[in-house]
Amino acid sequence: MNIVIIEDEELAAFRLESMILKLDPTIEVLAKLESVETSVAWLNNNDDPDLIFLDIHLEDGLSFSIFDQVQVKSPIIFTTAFDEYAIKAFRLNSIDYLLKPITLDELERSLEKYRALVNPTEVPPVDMQALYQIIRKKEPEYRSRFSIVAGQKIKTIPIEEVAYFHADEGIVCLVTEKKAKYPVDFSLDQLCEQLDPKVWFRINRQFIVKLSAIENIHVYPKSKLQLELQPTPGSEVFVSLDKVTRFKEWLNA
Repeated sequence: MNIVIIEDEELAAFRLESMILKLDPTIEVLAKLESVETSVAWLNNNDDPDLIFLDIHLEDGLSFSIFDQVQVKSPIIFTTAFDEYAIKAFRLNSIDYLLKPITLDELERSLEKYRALVNPTEVPPVDMQALYQIIRKKEPEYRSRFSIVAGQKIKTIPIEEVAYFHADEGIVCLVTEKKAKYPVDFSLDQLCEQLDPKVWFRINRQFIVKLSAIENIHVYPKSKLQLELQPTPGSEVFVSLDKVTRFKEWLNA
């Protein structure tokens, strides 16, 4: 069996790959793709894999848009952080799903379900537009505050006071406009789902920044962008090259 993993969080993709190979070392992972754009390009230039593991939220949008641009016949196992309301939609469309954080037992059951299919290539096509509409109908609920443990106390930080989130050596911290820094129990991938995308943007693998925290933007050759953040993080901060176009669109939104 050969598979493709479409997941924008690098650590999550490698973790899923290692779990899959632990369950079945004969499985071949053809590609790990992190965006709608790279997924469309790969699928247009390669044969359909036997199975696709598909994250809902990718770095450049909802993964459903992949199917607007390329015809995919492979069975799909969704990896999602959505609640039970949305999961009902996946069940109704005869597809499988793995609720994050994924466990080894749940992954094994999904693979067994795939193997139990008489002919996986004849799985009825998923109505991606219907799923997209169901998810879009949900009212967004963005995080308004964080509870932080500071010494022997727990304090609440309103989201309005946070300037940016920074990941360093596996630890994610929020940094306030007053230069205070606190660790949080979320990955940047999880935070992207909790923050208002009109206000926040993930510029690279280390930073999610608030629009008002960007003091200056320096333009270099080949579309390279350097940000001056306030407060200063103590090191140079650049927008990933693959995010530059969307970052500019976000600025103009």
